[in-house]
Amino acid sequence: MSEILLADDHAVAPIAPAFTCGLDATLKVISGKWKPLILYFLLRGPTRYGELKRAIRDVSDKVLIQQLKELEAAGVLRRNDYKEVPPRVDYTLTELGQSLAQALEPLCQWGTDNMAVMQKLFAERDGWGRGRD
Repeated sequence: MSEILLADDHAVAPIAPAFTCGLDATLKVISGKWKPLILYFLLRGPTRYGELKRAIRDVSDKVLIQQLKELEAAGVLRRNDYKEVPPRVDYTLTELGQSLAQALEPLCQWGTDNMAVMQKLFAERDGWGRGRD
């Protein structure tokens, strides 16, 4: 972070580095293999950790917990601890998170519309590496 200097050389509060564009700002929040899926599944409403873990196949507990913490720090989700025994915690999107998750919906639709084509292309690409051995 850098400081802003006033004309009399007095420093004021630090500011975050500038983004090159809106997409850069968005990618800083959603970078990470599982973050877009986390946001997608949280659009359904409050979701417990176990539900997220089952919905997002192949993610390890360590990585899921880390990415949930990063999204919480970015202000797009809220961790709700009900202070009960046994422990009960769920995750919800903040208003900012709702708008971000909704912005990802067209990407989801694109993936749905092109899933068969992508499966074919990835299968062909994976075959290229095996044919060279």
